[in-house]
Amino acid sequence: MLSNQAGDGKRTSLHGHWSSKMAFILAVTGSAVGLGNIWKFPYVAGENGGGAFVLVYLACVIAIGMPVMMSEILIGRRGRRNPVATTELLGQEEGSSRNWRYLGMLGVTAGILILSYYSVIAGWTLSYIVKSATGTFVGISNIEVVADHEAFKANTGLVSMVHTLFMVITTFVVARGVERGLEQAVRFMVPALLLMMLALLGYSISSGYFGAGVEFLFTPDFSKLGWDGVLEAMGQAFFTLSIGMGAIMAYGAYLPEETSITGASATVVAADTGIAILAGLVIFPLVFANGLQPDAGPGLVFQTLPMAFGQMSGGAFFSTLFFVLLSFAAWTSAIGLMEPAVAWLVESYNRTRAQAAVIIGALIWLIGFGSVFSWNIWKDNTFFQGTVFDNLDFLTNQIMLPVGGFFIAVFAGWVMCRNSTADELGGTGTAYTLWRFGARVIAPICILIVLYFAISQVVA
Repeated sequence: MLSNQAGDGKRTSLHGHWSSKMAFILAVTGSAVGLGNIWKFPYVAGENGGGAFVLVYLACVIAIGMPVMMSEILIGRRGRRNPVATTELLGQEEGSSRNWRYLGMLGVTAGILILSYYSVIAGWTLSYIVKSATGTFVGISNIEVVADHEAFKANTGLVSMVHTLFMVITTFVVARGVERGLEQAVRFMVPALLLMMLALLGYSISSGYFGAGVEFLFTPDFSKLGWDGVLEAMGQAFFTLSIGMGAIMAYGAYLPEETSITGASATVVAADTGIAILAGLVIFPLVFANGLQPDAGPGLVFQTLPMAFGQMSGGAFFSTLFFVLLSFAAWTSAIGLMEPAVAWLVESYNRTRAQAAVIIGALIWLIGFGSVFSWNIWKDNTFFQGTVFDNLDFLTNQIMLPVGGFFIAVFAGWVMCRNSTADELGGTGTAYTLWRFGARVIAPICILIVLYFAISQVVA
């Protein structure tokens, strides 16, 4: 399993393989399903008119997300190495340049930077599990829940502690390897996440405002959707699917040859999108049941929802369940974000997996303090887009991920020859033709539009 070449001459991964197609789907779904689905998707949908945003988001997932995800998986499986080595190796094999390694390095770097602030928000979910379980939100008012959240963010020691705890548990899983760590974790956490989501959906249905939530999510109001909302939808498609950051490429390196990339990608995209919609169906009925506003922004999960749960019968239990769900989703995504850098360090510098996980984990943990301090001791030290957190979020989501996705599509669609991509995608039928058109034309054009408007906003 760990040799350089298989008996048929094809490469095998240096880190092992997923034991089955289902293990891969669970792993990639776990990486894709995270705070982007449950924390971010509902509030950006709320800020941009609900149903209109959802329609554009779904179009972006199909037109951009699907072909780029398939491209990233096929590149990973073809190279069977970490993203840096894979893009360098395939660049040379396809008669291009070894400088394509910078594409892999971009993904590795993006994963490190994203996880540095992602782990801080994920740490908040751990703290809110305790707050919910101890009844902090029972009967709480809007003013009190906002004050509690602001006091929590201002507590540098507490935020630092939960950020540290989250990075420790993430590093532990990644250090254990593909089958003993990554696969065992997602086999438990992804089904548990879905079960918790369904339990919360039942609770939301019982609120009496489920119809209002459905109407808000699925009735388009294009008067509330501007170009900013369209760009948000495109960016959300990248963020929520974990494409352009090396995680999917790294996971693709462990994918068995007999597994269909097209089928696996379609399953992951459907599952990821379905959970994002489910999150909206859980959250918005609770918001409407309590006379709250759906466009509450980033505070929707950490301010509006705790108050909503606090006013409802059984709210303490379901609030605890919700934040356990949120922490599980964050954990599975964090594992995927960290994996590319760990694989790169193992292969490039002859480190053991445990050593590499500790080194990368410590680096991410240290960078994360820039985001920890963004809400307290550095909150007034703003530059460019705002605080350190704001700048990391903008740099990764608005610039690095679209750039990475663009060059992944170009590499798979234009640099890799037709024989190589057809070999990975199982022939040259209709599915292959659609993927090739999407990767060569549709996805790059759409991504360039996203980048143009993102840069225009900065320049303006």
